Amino acid sequence: MPENILITGASGFIGQDLITALLESAPDLTLTVSDIVSPPIPPAAQPHASRVKAIQSDLTSPAACADLLKPNFTTCYLLHGIMSGGSEANLDLGLRVNVDAHRLVLDILRKEHTGVKVVFPSSLAVYGPTGDKEVTSERTVLIPQSSYGTEKAMVELMVNDFSRRGLIDGRVVRLPTVIVRPGAPSAATSSFASGIVREPLQGEKSVLPVNDDLSMWVCSPKTTVKNLVLVKDIPKEKFGLNRTINLPGQTVTVAQILTALEQVGGQKALDLVERKPDEVIQRIVGSWPDKFDTSLAKSLGLVDDVSLVELVQAYAATLK
Repeated sequence: MPENILITGASGFIGQDLITALLESAPDLTLTVSDIVSPPIPPAAQPHASRVKAIQSDLTSPAACADLLKPNFTTCYLLHGIMSGGSEANLDLGLRVNVDAHRLVLDILRKEHTGVKVVFPSSLAVYGPTGDKEVTSERTVLIPQSSYGTEKAMVELMVNDFSRRGLIDGRVVRLPTVIVRPGAPSAATSSFASGIVREPLQGEKSVLPVNDDLSMWVCSPKTTVKNLVLVKDIPKEKFGLNRTINLPGQTVTVAQILTALEQVGGQKALDLVERKPDEVIQRIVGSWPDKFDTSLAKSLGLVDDVSLVELVQAYAATLK
């Protein structure tokens, strides 16, 4: 049966890359893509534009949710949300978009489209601080140190409970910090991890607000999107009691990111990184775990990331 897939929050860079990847994965697949503004169809997806319907939709509105979810979708990717920095700065907005809007969508899906696949991209921000040698897994206790992480954890529990009841077929995937994000800097607390590569490779200055020895769990956009496509086709019987997966990534320090920047862009690029410590950003990002056991993800067929230098080289290639 041809797939009919919904992507909310499709204007973001992950959503844009996911549009192209899904359309290229099957010739008869159709997409509905939505966001607070009508999402653009990315240039790489233009040959398949006839299979995409773009809709402007404010998912904090019950009427808008009901209208968007009238069709029978085979899979729904719930990418809409307020990023980590924005959620921390505005608690009410974060709760409204990251929790209430997801509750609205999930309630309609469980009542009107029972059994539909739901892919919810969560975050490593659901975890709290770990020891230097501690390896995080799906069984690690969640102690989020930001409102964003708490909001993601709340939706994770809803997706798991509705799946337990057989109301939806949920798949929660906890994303690493994705670098290098294209476009303008975002409201993500970890935005600097992309900024210290993206701006210098374009000849622009970038601010580094954390210590060079800060260690992070990261993944390239290409690998992240590839795993988001793969996860929808995992048989639901393989999940057991827990519908949550930590996506593959790699542990890197900020110093290693800067070394990769120098290897690709030279000293000229490295000199454009300006250090301006920010205690809030250091505290929040420093509370995230940096070492993960991803054996579950790999046993389900999800793939590892490329090397850090390859990751930076791939972004540099997009600028030519």
